[in-house]
Amino acid sequence: MYRLLLIAGLLVLLYFLARSAIREYLGSRGSAPSLTAKNQMVQDPVCRVYVPRESAVAASIGGQTYYFCSHDCALTFQKQLSR
Repeated sequence: MYRLLLIAGLLVLLYFLARSAIREYLGSRGSAPSLTAKNQMVQDPVCRVYVPRESAVAASIGGQTYYFCSHDCALTFQKQLSR
């Protein structure tokens, strides 16, 4: 009878250790919510409005990528640089 209780206790302990190890492994893989590049807010250099990166107008100017709230702001920025 004692052997059966000892085995049951060890199985319960093994279950909790395995569950803890699995949760730690999944947590270290990055399953925790984090900001991704598409969720980040970027500031328009012309009108200083913050827009989500995924909906911003991207323009590569002089080897650097700029993000704008609209095509008009992108054109205004390019005109300012060419002066």
